[in-house]
Amino acid sequence: MAFPTIKALEDCADFSKTVEPFIPQLYTLPSKVLDVIARREGLLDLYAETNPLISGFAISIVLGAIFLVAAEINRNYSQVDRAWSLLPTIYIAHFNAWARLAGIPSQRLDAALLFSAAWSARLTFNYWRKGGYSVGSEDYRWEIIRQYVPKAAFHVFNWTFISFIQSILLFALAAPAYPILLASQFEPNLTSSDIAYTSVELLLILTEWIADQQQWEFQSAKQQYRKTAKVPSGFKQDDLDRGFITTGLWSYSRHPNFACEQTIWFVLYQWSCYATRNLYSWAGVGPSFLIMLFQGSTWLTELITAGKYPEYKAYQRQVGMFAPTWITGYKVPPAKAPKVIRTSEIAKQIEEKERRKQKQKQK
Repeated sequence: MAFPTIKALEDCADFSKTVEPFIPQLYTLPSKVLDVIARREGLLDLYAETNPLISGFAISIVLGAIFLVAAEINRNYSQVDRAWSLLPTIYIAHFNAWARLAGIPSQRLDAALLFSAAWSARLTFNYWRKGGYSVGSEDYRWEIIRQYVPKAAFHVFNWTFISFIQSILLFALAAPAYPILLASQFEPNLTSSDIAYTSVELLLILTEWIADQQQWEFQSAKQQYRKTAKVPSGFKQDDLDRGFITTGLWSYSRHPNFACEQTIWFVLYQWSCYATRNLYSWAGVGPSFLIMLFQGSTWLTELITAGKYPEYKAYQRQVGMFAPTWITGYKVPPAKAPKVIRTSEIAKQIEEKERRKQKQKQK
């Protein structure tokens, strides 16, 4: 049995009915896979007989082991980063493929796969143009962390968080598609709500793309300015001298792309809640952990940035980290006027020094 027997729509998000009964499949899956490999047949049957949430979770564990080995061999800890933009979409495609194989309506999963594919295309392109897929490329923050963490402790950090936990997280982000799959038994057709959720997701992806493009154009202009000492068209010298972008979406949020990234997966979770008529469910674990992860990683990013650019602290005071805190954008702090010392003040200082000298001589 690979599919739960559910009598009510609300039960589609019930962990005890839709997840817990299939956990034993996780323990027996390795031996079954080995048996299929030995027989060289039956892989599709095994796939269909295994609950899609369990098989997806098992894949994330296997990938975690691959990331771990690759990181330790290459001493490069951005192995998960290279797969980050692809895996959630692959997992949603996995739920979609399983539904089709089981004869379950998949229109709603098609919609989820649509927005996820657009998300993957945007993030993969942005990561590629930044050189993320270049040989030896690594997130600069890992090097900084290694400077402050003992070598043995960092290896433990890689064995746990970097390789396995992040891999499982990428599956957990897509896990809300499972309750949507189950709910499709009761509401097989695409509803107006599904279209609305998909539209919101695509709008968030578009906003994220705009933020990335604004950042890319600014950084490109800054590099050109540093090489040629000429200000590129469309930019101001003061902005480039500042060193970080404060215009466009970045005038209202210090990290508009990060804000959209977190919201995208939280909206998918809310979509699953709406589809199953629940206020909350276990499927929120992935998006919640992602939000907590962004708090820590963004704090580290800003700590580094504030150490590089003097004006960044003023930017932090005015602009919210993710959500806008005011309707007006960032305003450059006024330059401090130099203190003007009048001639009369200088004369008074000289007279005061002379008086002190006379008193010392008299003593």
